[in-house]
Amino acid sequence: MTTRPRSRELFAAARQRIPGGVNSPVRAFRSVGGEPFFVDHAAGARIRDVDGQEYIDYVGTWGPAILGHAPAVVVEAVRAAAGRGLSYGIPNPLEVEMAELICAWVPSVEKVRMVNSGTEATMSCVRLARGFTGRDKIVKFDGCYHGHVDSLLVRAGSGALTHGRPDSAGVPADLAALTITLPFNNAAELEATFAREGGAIAAVMVEPVPANAGLIPPRPGYLAKLREACTAHGALLVFDEVMTGFRLAKGGVQELTGIRPDLTAMGKVMGGGLPVGAFGGRADVMDHLAPEGPVYQAGTLSGNPLAMAAGLAQLRELGRTAAWTRLEELGRQLEDGLRGDVAASGVTFHRAGSMFSLFFAEGPVQDADDAKKSDTAKFAKFFHYCLERGVYFPPSQFETGFISTAHTDEDIVRTVEVVAQALRHAA
Repeated sequence: MTTRPRSRELFAAARQRIPGGVNSPVRAFRSVGGEPFFVDHAAGARIRDVDGQEYIDYVGTWGPAILGHAPAVVVEAVRAAAGRGLSYGIPNPLEVEMAELICAWVPSVEKVRMVNSGTEATMSCVRLARGFTGRDKIVKFDGCYHGHVDSLLVRAGSGALTHGRPDSAGVPADLAALTITLPFNNAAELEATFAREGGAIAAVMVEPVPANAGLIPPRPGYLAKLREACTAHGALLVFDEVMTGFRLAKGGVQELTGIRPDLTAMGKVMGGGLPVGAFGGRADVMDHLAPEGPVYQAGTLSGNPLAMAAGLAQLRELGRTAAWTRLEELGRQLEDGLRGDVAASGVTFHRAGSMFSLFFAEGPVQDADDAKKSDTAKFAKFFHYCLERGVYFPPSQFETGFISTAHTDEDIVRTVEVVAQALRHAA
């Protein structure tokens, strides 16, 4: 087994000063056992740890590294922006450019506001939906994670499935009672809920392709049913495209499906690796935000020039190179290469474009309850076997992997070889 003495030393020091030794729970490797490695640097599709070990990376900083790590076009944009000042606290031209690009690319967005994270984006969507409709209740789906917002940390996905309880401590019961959770992909439950509660529901928030309990595609027609129910009952449909936005297509899932939400939360890819988020949608809804309307939302660093410069450089490079075609090609190579070994191992492989998951469970996997049937002990064996051979997947059964344009055909071939061996090892 590979030893990582410098990483172990750093983790021991981190645990003395940082809760759990990490600044985001899933990084602690608790669900797979062992200790995390610490990164020295990253470039392209590879990361190197402080002990000199190199890995083909399928975490990609949890989604933003769609061009790979440290792409020259983004690094140069950040360097140039930094030379003009790190933050202003007053409008800058890059904010306008980003807003115009988002409105041009994302079908449902007429107006948009920048924030600093995906959590801020979803939190703001909830407040805006309540302020616009005058209603209090929010519908979300089991296993969908929308950031660490009190109203949305109810039967959440991502790290909440493996750290503590899905219903986080510190969330008041009275507030949680305003959140209705439903099983994803279940149209009957959706219809019954709206029949019972429709007049009190401000919004339905959904990951249009859930990716925080593993990757779970929507059933055909399910997103259309969400749209129909919201329209019929005067609720807002909110797509959380923090992961899928600008990754699965230029305009996200809504471009691929033709389903237009009323509000969209965005982040990750649009920041080029820097902290960023945004939310946007119908102009009449967005105009309820201060200073135009009564819904207050603010942020000192929102639209800061470094994040805007990085994001614009990354998005324009994606558009210039038609990168989504290449990402689909790489995803298809991975899926085709694994098909036989997956079928023989009794695991379930899901993919949407450059996002993928391996569930250590017999299919179908159509909701969070199906995902939680996965054998997490087998996944842990699989994860460490791959890691020891230089392939880094997300350190949790309930997370999604990401491919970048920096991955090569040779990377995919090597990954298929390692995964095939790891599946046999974990059996």
